[in-house]
Amino acid sequence: MNASASNQPESMQAALQHFLDPNVEFDIPLLDKVVSTAYDPINPQRAAANDVLMKLQESPDLWTKADGILERANNPQTRFFGLQILDDAIKTRWKILPPEQREGIKSYVVGKVIAMSQTEETMTREKVFINKLNLTLVQILKQEWPHNWPTFIPDLVGSSKTSEILCENNMQILKLLSEEVFDFSRGQMVTDKVKKMKESLNGEFSSIYQLCEFILQHSQRPSLLKVTLKTLQRFLTWIPLGFIFQTNLIDALLDKFFPEPMFRNDTLDCLTEIGSLSDLDPQQYDPLFRTLLKRFLVRLGEVFSPDTDLGPAFENGTEDDCVFIQRLALFLSGFFKAHLKAMEVQESQESLLTGLTYLVRVSEVPDTEIFRICLEAWHMLAHDLYKAEHHYGGSGGGVLNLGSNMNGNGRMAGNRKLMYGPVLTGARQVMIANMAKPEEVLIVEDENGDIVRETTKDTDVIAQYKTMRETLVFLTHLNCDDTESIMLVKLTAQVNGTQWSWNNLNTLCWAIGSISGAMSEDEEKRFLVTVIKDLLGLCEQKKGKDNKAVIASNIMYVVGQYPRFLKAHWKFLKTVVNKLFEFMHEIHPGVQDMACDTFLKIAMKCKRKFVTLQSDENTPFICELVDNLPTIISDLEPHQVQSFYESVGCMLNDKGPAVSIDRSAILAKLMDMPNRTWRVIMDQAMTNIESLVEPSTIKEIIKILKSNNRVCHSVGSLFTKQLETFFLEMLNVYKVYSERISNAISQQGAIATQMSLTRTMRSAKKEVLRLLNVFIDKSGPPEAEPQAVAQGFIPHVLDPILGDYQRNIAGARDPEVLLLFTTVVEKLKSHVVDDVPRIMESIFECTLQMITVNFEDYPEHRIRFYQFLRAVNLHCFPALFNIPPAHQKLVIDAVVWAMKHTERNIANTGLEILHELLLNVGRTPNIAQGFYQQYLLALIQDVFAVLTDRLHKSGFKMHSTLLRLMFHLVQMNQVTVPLFDPERAPAGQSNPAFLREHMSNLLVTSFPNVTKSQVGTFLDGMFNLKLDLQSFKTLLRDFLIQLKEFSIEDNSGLYSEETEFEIQQREERERAQRSAVPGLLKPSEIIDDDL
Repeated sequence: MNASASNQPESMQAALQHFLDPNVEFDIPLLDKVVSTAYDPINPQRAAANDVLMKLQESPDLWTKADGILERANNPQTRFFGLQILDDAIKTRWKILPPEQREGIKSYVVGKVIAMSQTEETMTREKVFINKLNLTLVQILKQEWPHNWPTFIPDLVGSSKTSEILCENNMQILKLLSEEVFDFSRGQMVTDKVKKMKESLNGEFSSIYQLCEFILQHSQRPSLLKVTLKTLQRFLTWIPLGFIFQTNLIDALLDKFFPEPMFRNDTLDCLTEIGSLSDLDPQQYDPLFRTLLKRFLVRLGEVFSPDTDLGPAFENGTEDDCVFIQRLALFLSGFFKAHLKAMEVQESQESLLTGLTYLVRVSEVPDTEIFRICLEAWHMLAHDLYKAEHHYGGSGGGVLNLGSNMNGNGRMAGNRKLMYGPVLTGARQVMIANMAKPEEVLIVEDENGDIVRETTKDTDVIAQYKTMRETLVFLTHLNCDDTESIMLVKLTAQVNGTQWSWNNLNTLCWAIGSISGAMSEDEEKRFLVTVIKDLLGLCEQKKGKDNKAVIASNIMYVVGQYPRFLKAHWKFLKTVVNKLFEFMHEIHPGVQDMACDTFLKIAMKCKRKFVTLQSDENTPFICELVDNLPTIISDLEPHQVQSFYESVGCMLNDKGPAVSIDRSAILAKLMDMPNRTWRVIMDQAMTNIESLVEPSTIKEIIKILKSNNRVCHSVGSLFTKQLETFFLEMLNVYKVYSERISNAISQQGAIATQMSLTRTMRSAKKEVLRLLNVFIDKSGPPEAEPQAVAQGFIPHVLDPILGDYQRNIAGARDPEVLLLFTTVVEKLKSHVVDDVPRIMESIFECTLQMITVNFEDYPEHRIRFYQFLRAVNLHCFPALFNIPPAHQKLVIDAVVWAMKHTERNIANTGLEILHELLLNVGRTPNIAQGFYQQYLLALIQDVFAVLTDRLHKSGFKMHSTLLRLMFHLVQMNQVTVPLFDPERAPAGQSNPAFLREHMSNLLVTSFPNVTKSQVGTFLDGMFNLKLDLQSFKTLLRDFLIQLKEFSIEDNSGLYSEETEFEIQQREERERAQRSAVPGLLKPSEIIDDDL
């Protein structure tokens, strides 16, 4: 057995030698065996057989055996292999084959297609193979048609009339050709080739259309009729409009094929393409589209009436029924998006409203994809009606061009709104019944029907929610009473139990939350009082953990969306917050998380209500809250407790004139629990230092630090009072953990960093660094003046943190140290300028050694290192020249290293640092000339290197800015020291002349494909002081495209600045438009002016 196993690969090897031997006849039965082996999953020779086939495919002349393989192979897979070889040759070798060989392949493939399309039996048996053969023929057409094969279309049409079976396959070929030219050509064929093929198809379409028309009128063969309809559907996106509207095509589709169930779906596809055609001459085509819709609705009425409930038909119907409903959604949605304006004339209003009623029925079908198709049309209609009524978002930008032919926009908008009234009510009901889940809701029903905490975000659902929310906001503005009435009727049905279900309550509450801001304050108050009372009552009424969890989730979502109402109604706000505290004791998955999230949201939006005295209260609510804190948080997990602390910190952050509480005293009371735990740990450590390295103690310290971090983040500079209570002890803890980690590494080597205890101690160190980072970032007057922070903070951290970083091995250095000192420099600026050399001494060289070995290791250290360097350059520039000269050179080398980095963020940061450095140097005369003499020439070369490197196109704007700055410095004689060696230079040599000659030689030797005169013209532009940045960029772009490297590349990166600017402008416009509609921005997106 072993012997035979060892011989098998040898026999495959022998087969390969046989196949590749030009002196031996190609053995097709042997190929059959090899292919059978390759496709047999249990054959031990399978891998070796696959290897043979792969090596065969690489053989340049194997395509010459393809006809023999296709004709004589018995195994179907062998024939597919032969066809694959032929395909590869056509795609990759066609242009270098002699004309007679190309003609031979073409004749063979055409002959084979015709031969296999002769009989019904062959067509059915070989269906898959014929489809693959058709694709091969289309690959030849892409190479040869129309220039070398002008008779292809006439030949195809002519042969189609000889046999219905052949005609059916020819239709498939035409469909594939249309798809290749009009749908898939981008990126596969050059633009000129695609243009010629499109022109040829258009030019010869008359004969193709006559063939299609002849088939549709005379053929009785169902499969031929179906493929003709499918082919027509592909053509309808691009054919001249006369073939659609000046022939009897629409008549045939509506009167002959739509009534027949067998052809209905393919016909509807064709009608969808016609109905979605847009941007046509309204005078000529609007009447035609009105007639089309009217006739279509008559035919559709024969299938089902506008008041039919399609849900059962969709759930219990055949696959064709389901496809029909989906395609009907596409037709109606596409038609109304393209032609709503045309339908609004008196004679077509009935058709318009009937069609939209059908769209309501289709929208009710329980299928997400169908609903999303309909949603686009409802969003367009609601948006447009709102825009007409409120004149927002500019003129003439919508689908409808309103008010041009009537007196007064308002009156016409009102009439239209009235006309659409019943349809819009249906749309509101559909939106409310199908509302998608908002991102904030954490509690969901899983596939087993259990209520669980959501673990992943569904981006499709989030996008759908955004569109639905906008649509419902517009619909609410159009008729607030109708929206409110529908919601309250549905809520009553939940309370009285007639329509109680988790899904019904969820969608209703998500819809209620989504229209926040769309009502006036009075309407909102009346509405919400009812909603919240009913929901709170429902929570008391329903039994069972899952029911209560669902209702709790909905109460929390709704109240979190209406901060305006809560701010205006203290009693409701207090009731809601106390209810949230109740939910914090509910251990059902997700309820506590959502309670904490909602509390944080309310604390951020209503902070002043909690820290000022409200009517009928003895003290501000926050005083009562911190008194009861231990009870409120007793059942929360650590991460939830931290969120709670952040919420209370948020309230304490309000230091407005109305706030009269002692914020420092409340903060001390808030932090009492973690402070007491910290005190116990420190007391134990005083008697036994080993207690600090107990895993349970380290975890407790991490929890305390995280709570402090969250409070510091939300309370701001007031946190100084809290930090003072344990700052030095915290640094001592950091020092103890640093020493233990260093000892472990010295005893056990680098492997010690992977051990559980070491990792836990490192986590504690990271939390210390994060807390200090947040504190520095949030520091400011009056509690934390920059100078006071600099004097009280920096001296204490230099050795415990910086010394530890410098002494440690690379794997034990925390990137958070770099982040901390970046924040120190950015926030404290000139107050730490004298400390920067000491900071750089500790972190610069040792970090550079870590990150310059390659471009991959220590990615976080890389990013943080360059952020630190940029901060020093921006805020403490003089410090860069107070460090030793060797370190100054390291700084420049580090910047150049960053520019050349393949990680885009780091490369861009390097370019920005260099730009800021050059500007700073230019403003500092005492160092400028020495800097230019030492570095300028090398920097110009380095920037050119990344400019002409295909990996760095995204930095093009900054490359241009830097080169313009450096060339102009030289041309304007601001560089007074020689950039050349004076002893070797000719007499009277100037810097501009030297740089020009130097760059000319460099470019000519680096890029032999550009001429000296091209380089000369380019350098004339580089030294031209009149060129602004835009013109300079154009000069550089043109030069880059002249270089061979860029001629076949995707050069969109060279335009990334313009693209990003356009995107930014578009986003700003959208934001401004959304801000103009009350309710379109979520409460969390609105910046409160009064806080």
